[in-house]
Amino acid sequence: MTNIILCGGTGTRLWPMSRTLMPKQFVKLFDEKSLFQLTLTRNLETCDTQMIVSNAEQYFLAVDQMQELDVAVEGDHAKFLLEPVGRNTAPAIALACLALEPEEIVLVTPSDHLIKDTKAYGKAIAHAQSLASDGNLVTFGITPEFAETGFGYIEADGEDVKAFHEKPDVLKAQSYVDAGNYYWNSGMFCFKAGVFLDELKKHSLEIYETSVAAYESATQDGMIRIEHEAMANIPEDSIDYAVMEKSDRVKVVASSIGWSDLGSFDALSEEFEKDANGNSVDENLITMDAKENFVYSSDRLITLADVDGLIVVDTPDALLVTKKGSSQKVKKIVNELKARKSDLHHIHLTAHRPWGTYTILEESENYKIKRIVVKPGKRLSLQKHFHRSEHWIVVSGTAKVTVGEKEILVRPNESTYIPLGEVHRLENPGKIDVVLIEAQVGSYLGEDDIVRLQDDFKRD
Repeated sequence: MTNIILCGGTGTRLWPMSRTLMPKQFVKLFDEKSLFQLTLTRNLETCDTQMIVSNAEQYFLAVDQMQELDVAVEGDHAKFLLEPVGRNTAPAIALACLALEPEEIVLVTPSDHLIKDTKAYGKAIAHAQSLASDGNLVTFGITPEFAETGFGYIEADGEDVKAFHEKPDVLKAQSYVDAGNYYWNSGMFCFKAGVFLDELKKHSLEIYETSVAAYESATQDGMIRIEHEAMANIPEDSIDYAVMEKSDRVKVVASSIGWSDLGSFDALSEEFEKDANGNSVDENLITMDAKENFVYSSDRLITLADVDGLIVVDTPDALLVTKKGSSQKVKKIVNELKARKSDLHHIHLTAHRPWGTYTILEESENYKIKRIVVKPGKRLSLQKHFHRSEHWIVVSGTAKVTVGEKEILVRPNESTYIPLGEVHRLENPGKIDVVLIEAQVGSYLGEDDIVRLQDDFKRD
């Protein structure tokens, strides 16, 4: 069985903790592990291989986190399918299934869900696998614990699915819970790759045909890279709308597996340890006569006095304060940031790159100071800038620097200068991280002022 892991989400409802370039599935929330890592580890118990569907930026995050778990990144056990643009779950799953044998059973899982009862989860998968082997499309229905309005519902008659229902209001949600045959729609599925493609062809022909065309034109060089134009030609739709709501081959496995999609800070707060007053336990939190507060802090001390029911999320460049029960409005805040053309929805002060990380230490109108870390054996693209010059001071490790036609080694407490417009490259030929301070000076300091001439990671 192959685990198709969907990594395309941006996690906007958990801003500012989650950003486009570091979405919630890669944030290390539980015991220094990310939801992606927990998903991978959990499904390795039942799946022989993984097919990870992501975009190019998330590919490098996934590879790093797989290597942390000592999981093989390439070869027979793990493959990547890179989407240049997201078209929702139906095309993503279709493209992954096209890469597999028709009889291969797949377990489709989001990468950003939490499942705490792994024993019950294993039993649910075994039952779903049995149903899938008989040619069914299987969905996992979560036994509802309360009248949740943020999920869609599955109406069932035993294992047969009668109908899918949109997110209800409170009264309707309560009626679903009271009825006893309605389940939360988990977004997890199990079926044969060929059966899904046949049903997609039957019920959403255009998605099927354009997905086949995109797959056939893809570049396969150890991973599957879909071309931008071919991906953009695929209609955008979810697996529910495109197939599951139309097919007569759908079964549901009722599941009580300690599941949460962590789709809001209200949901996330329930998964953290609490003190005697219901406040989240955080070494950076001091409370005085405060109750039922959730605080997520990176490294700054936060103190609360005489306040109840707050959500406080503190990151180095943005602070969120809201009331419990209102955290769904975070998505509207992200939309406002986009309208203001702010990068705060997109990237943290520390940005992860395939070669390492950079952290913005200070920024003003005509200068920017960064801390850059380059991993052993990695190098940045051969590049140039039109609007800035750069000064590099090595703090630790030994950097190999290309400036024009020259190559030099720069050691700790040594520096070099990159003139505006000069072709240059930074490389770490050693066995420890290279750490350096970069000072940029120029009229424009945006990250898009990079012309890549050569790149090991095949970025534009």
